[in-house]
This record gives sequence, structure tokens and C-alpha cells, in this order.
Amino acid sequence: MRSFYAALDDHDYDSLAGLLAPGFVHDRPGLTLEGRDRFIRFMREERPNRQTSHPIDAIYRDGESELAARGRLLDDDGREIAAFVDVFGFDDDGIESVRTYTR
Repeated sequence: MRSFYAALDDHDYDSLAGLLAPGFVHDRPGLTLEGRDRFIRFMREERPNRQTSHPIDAIYRDGESELAARGRLLDDDGREIAAFVDVFGFDDDGIESVRTYTR
């Protein structure tokens, strides 16, 4: 899943789209984005701060269908904006969902 965060941090939206299933859903506090194209558009054009990085501190696996990543969202100066856990769901087409929990 590090490739998901690398694509976000590098603004490599073509690579990001290649990781996601067409029906991808991102559920995060206060916002649900449905569809791969909608998610990519949000990340490219609408997210509040595009100059961020996502260092990952740990990855946890639950069988074949779920994976969780614990990390931090940092601004461009390296200051922590939030800590997060993302829970990824997969299908044959790639990442089908991400549920984000923050503090």
C-alpha cells in the first residue's frame, strides 16, 4: 500500500488511478467519495492541502481482503496535521475501498 501513498504524495494521479477499482469508495470523516474518477478529481483539484506527505508507521494484514495502514499526515514543513489509520478493501480490480480514521 505504500504505492498508494507515494502516488498521492508525488501527485502521480495516473499511477493512483491504476491502483483503484472503478467502483472505489473513500470514506473519511465528514466526506465519502464514490467512484475512482471522483476520488482522483478530489485529490487533484479539491483537497484542502495538496502539499502533504503520508509517512506510514505500520501495516497490518487481515487475511487477503483487508489491510490497514497506520501513519501520519504531514504538511510541507513536516508538521503533523493528523494521525490516521486507513483500512483498505480489495477486489479483483484493485483497491475497492479505503476507510480513514483520524485523530
